Amino acid sequence: MKYFRLILVLFFAYPLGACTPIGAVVGVGAVAGVAAYQERGIDGVARDIKIATRIKDRFFQHDHKLLTDIGIEVYESRVLLTGHVADENIRATAVRLSWQADGVQEVINEIIVTPDGSIIDTARDAWITGSLQSKITFDDDILAINYAAETVGGVVYLIGIAQSEAELERVKNHARSISYVQRIISHVRIKQVE
Repeated sequence: MKYFRLILVLFFAYPLGACTPIGAVVGVGAVAGVAAYQERGIDGVARDIKIATRIKDRFFQHDHKLLTDIGIEVYESRVLLTGHVADENIRATAVRLSWQADGVQEVINEIIVTPDGSIIDTARDAWITGSLQSKITFDDDILAINYAAETVGGVVYLIGIAQSEAELERVKNHARSISYVQRIISHVRIKQVE
């Protein structure tokens, strides 16, 4: 487990040191190591990154504001869209553009339509997500690398692969223990034991 945490530290340190040749090599190695450790493997991580990039490109080509209003998480070719938008047309456009990206198998639409879309406490939401990631990373009973989380308006959205129902419940309990969390919506699948 200590090697796993070392890989995570290197993974999160990558953006800080990537400006130097040594930093870039260490960062790329750490990213590859983290990807290999995930349930979806290196190929799965690469596929999901490609899908996310394709969606972001479609959003940017259509209206760059979509990238600031809508969060995109891709896990096992499943796309989780989160955020707040001002009207239903924007929401529908984001879903349509996501489906157009090659390789998408499912689009999970958690975008909320509200006229108060700009009154989101993004700093608090980022703090909640960071706190949750930290809690599950240092919980030896959770394989944290298999989870992605987004927080919007105090609602925590989860996607990924749980090793068991008990592990997923631990993740949810960590989320519940964080101040300002309103509720938790899980799109995590339970690993099938072969």
